[in-house]
Amino acid sequence: MIPTRKLGQSGLEVPAIDLGGNVFGWTVDENATLRILDKAVDLGLTFIDTADLYSRWVPGHKGGESETLIGKWFARSGKRNQVTLTTKVGMDMGDGKKGLSAKYIARAAEDSLRRLQTDRIDLYFSHLDDPDTPLEETLGAHAKLIAEGKVRATGASNYKGARLREAMETARRNNLPGYTALQPHYNMMERAEYESDLAPVVAEYGLGVVPYFALASGFLTGKYRSAKDVEGKTRGQSAGKYLNEKGLGVLAALDEVAGQYKATTGEVALAWLGAQPGITAPIASATNEEQVEELAKAANLRLDEASLAKLDTVSRQ
Repeated sequence: MIPTRKLGQSGLEVPAIDLGGNVFGWTVDENATLRILDKAVDLGLTFIDTADLYSRWVPGHKGGESETLIGKWFARSGKRNQVTLTTKVGMDMGDGKKGLSAKYIARAAEDSLRRLQTDRIDLYFSHLDDPDTPLEETLGAHAKLIAEGKVRATGASNYKGARLREAMETARRNNLPGYTALQPHYNMMERAEYESDLAPVVAEYGLGVVPYFALASGFLTGKYRSAKDVEGKTRGQSAGKYLNEKGLGVLAALDEVAGQYKATTGEVALAWLGAQPGITAPIASATNEEQVEELAKAANLRLDEASLAKLDTVSRQ
């Protein structure tokens, strides 16, 4: 049984791990995606994250590939009602399709709903702050989707603390639904920006937090320990930047704690992140069914205070 947590003030209760859909249609093909989603829901990992952008960065892709595969799975499995679904709007989709204007949000939401083969998005994120659009307009567009029953709650991703606070105050002044969740870049290798800039705003407004890159592009799984390990790998460049004194020290501490708990380093890294103040559910992706099982184990792993302190110290340096 996967433990669940309340997601801020959204009214949603979600599993303690959020299954990342960025790999669907990118490093995971259609058949594997369907198997992974079946396995995840069978194990209780029913919180699924995607975005309209995924995976536009792949040559020949237009964006929406991940949503399309999840939609096919909904249609085939009939399990839409078992899932808390998040997707996002705002990143550059080409042909001028980007930003957080009311007109674009309405259009993008319809496109996502069509690809996902569903009538609602449980949690709809503004994927990137849009300084060219008034916050009142963006929040009003989200409010309209909520009123229409197409969205249940909204969140923000890639916002700075000051803008997030400004958005929340704008919602209050204009009697609009505010953001209920934040999706920041936060993990054992990337702590400073979230903890100094965003965590105080999260605490002030009671936001749920679902960090992305929870495993630091795979580095915290321990599979990248030398320059040779990252050569030719899809995420090698992203993970390779952590091959330094701090990174190797973090891996050594993860190895030690993992041995104590008979767990993998990735499971321990996710358990550490999930134990941090205000964190609802780290986002982690899986490229096969075995990795889905690891995510389920991570959701159930509870580290003792000594282990948490050890990992905190080495990752804070």
